Amino acid sequence: MDGYLADKNHNLDWLYQAGTIEETDYESFYKSMDITIMGKRTFNEIQNMQNIDSFYPSTKNYVFTHAESLPIKGFIPINCDIVEFVKQIEKDKNIWIIGGNTLVAPLLDNDMIDNMIIQIAPVLLGMGIPLFSQKEALKRFYLKEVKKYGQFAELIYAQLKKQVLD
Repeated sequence: MDGYLADKNHNLDWLYQAGTIEETDYESFYKSMDITIMGKRTFNEIQNMQNIDSFYPSTKNYVFTHAESLPIKGFIPINCDIVEFVKQIEKDKNIWIIGGNTLVAPLLDNDMIDNMIIQIAPVLLGMGIPLFSQKEALKRFYLKEVKKYGQFAELIYAQLKKQVLD
């Protein structure tokens, strides 16, 4: 609830104790995605899950890392600027940025985030890895929808485009 994505050691154990994926509409959400992009820390966290090679079966999955290869089939290592990489992706593709602020911040700084789906767990970490760390600048979004899944609140925001203000 206090805006941290992980604890100070990048640990997500608290998340797994708060609920399960079965309590969400993950399956429907995932079917709408074409591409996943995650950082190495997120990849390290999920690679230990059971059946991970079938967890993201229909998307193209990119991991931003300095590694030249990854131990799990279906995950492509990428070592470049996130903004330049995303600019090369076709505009009609739905991209899911999985995980943290290292990838989200430069995309926010360059107005490249159209929608944010934020799930809030009933947990206060007190300190840790913040969800947002973009440069100081006003970024406006509007609330499209609120959902409840078990103990999680899900907020769906869309970027407030200039034409909406006119």
